[in-house]
Amino acid sequence: AMSETELVPSEPVTIVLSARGFARAAKGHEIDPRTLSYKSGDEYLCSALGRSNQQAVFVDSNGRGYSLAAHSLPSARGQGDPLTGRFKPADGARFCGVMAGDPEQWWLVASDAGYGFFVQPGEVYSRVKAGKAMLRVPEGGTALPPVTVAGDEFPEDTLVAAVGSEGHLLVFPSEELPEMSRGKGIKILGVPTKKYKQGEERMVAVALLQPGQNLIVHCGARKMTIKSGEIEERYLGERGRRGAKLARNYRKVDRLEAEIKET
Repeated sequence: AMSETELVPSEPVTIVLSARGFARAAKGHEIDPRTLSYKSGDEYLCSALGRSNQQAVFVDSNGRGYSLAAHSLPSARGQGDPLTGRFKPADGARFCGVMAGDPEQWWLVASDAGYGFFVQPGEVYSRVKAGKAMLRVPEGGTALPPVTVAGDEFPEDTLVAAVGSEGHLLVFPSEELPEMSRGKGIKILGVPTKKYKQGEERMVAVALLQPGQNLIVHCGARKMTIKSGEIEERYLGERGRRGAKLARNYRKVDRLEAEIKET
């Protein structure tokens, strides 16, 4: 007997997740998912590159993972289907990220409390509609969108970049974070516990940088690029520290992005 995945062609797809939890799959890896059409009041949240015969893992704000076959997602010609129609997340939980691609590729998962670890999507595969426990998130906190490096290989000298809601940026070697299948992880960024519990400060975004890559800091409609040399001089430090403050006009960060140089 042949499995369903053996009959599905292996084609590159981009899995797209919207802020309101609608998911779809676009053909190819070259599309810009931010330019797709979204429902009124909805917008792009995140995306992941995979293949049509692989699994996609969606992560909710409580840190649980939900997997389904990429080929079962609707086409990007439409505006996607709600994941709540496929899964049964806990009350109040929202979908906040997606992992796709090779089941053995390493992804960084983290909570806004400043803790995280590396996990492989294959460790989270499950047919349970209620999902599978992965990242332990503090009460009142949320998981951040998972991130990985571009390409198939994960360089040993990859860097982790993390930024807090007060504009503190810290960059450190990825080898300082553990590889786990589930748990709280260890401290990535020094978010003061008291301020976190009072809702005054949190970690807002993470990114992974390959050697020599620049970092793009997005703040609403504004963005700035931090060169790799400046990263080493100003922001490189020990894991779990507070980090250095960004320029005054770039401290309310929405997301971090590794700059992809055009070839």
